[in-house]
Amino acid sequence: MSHNHSHEAATQTSAPGGSSQATNLRTAQGPIKEQYKSSPDSALVTLCSSGSLDSASITCAINGPNANAVKDAHKKVAGLHPMAGGPEAEVSGELCSGDMLLEALVACAGVTLKSVATALQVPIRKGEVRAEGDLDFKGVLGVDKNAPAGFTGIRLAFDVELDEGVEVEEAKIEKLGKLTERYCTVLQTIAKKPEIVVRVEAKGEAESGIERSAAWVEKL
Repeated sequence: MSHNHSHEAATQTSAPGGSSQATNLRTAQGPIKEQYKSSPDSALVTLCSSGSLDSASITCAINGPNANAVKDAHKKVAGLHPMAGGPEAEVSGELCSGDMLLEALVACAGVTLKSVATALQVPIRKGEVRAEGDLDFKGVLGVDKNAPAGFTGIRLAFDVELDEGVEVEEAKIEKLGKLTERYCTVLQTIAKKPEIVVRVEAKGEAESGIERSAAWVEKL
């Protein structure tokens, strides 16, 4: 369901620097789009994130490819993935939102696993959590209208080591997996699509000095 609201017709004005930014974006993305058109497979990528577990606390430390960029940045800034014309994260400190989604999944799943393991008295000495997500940048950049813009597949894996001398009980490990899947908020959000409402509102001032605005809302 979508709704469009406008308070008088919104006057289109160019933001300072907007024209040059648009030109720079077209310049960066143009060759990439042409490459994806001529070589569709080059648009396919698997983003990865990982985290580590230890016996000291119910936490999960993110160890993904952008970990250093996050550590060095004063705040997290999302930007374009290099395959969409953006700079490398190590240089700019800007993170691809797809990577951030996988990092959120790794973090939530890792903490949930440690919490459940503690409750079940499964002593985890150390472990690794990995998430991979497949993207087709032909869809992200609109090169192929039939290609999806979102992840087409996500894989979540845990590799853990128990305390020395502790026997691995298959029934407990199965319960650990099931409860982690059941109570991981991010995983459940991805697996079971919630009701989503998207809203965009723009405000501006016409030459007459009257404020004008336009809004678009859609329930997915």
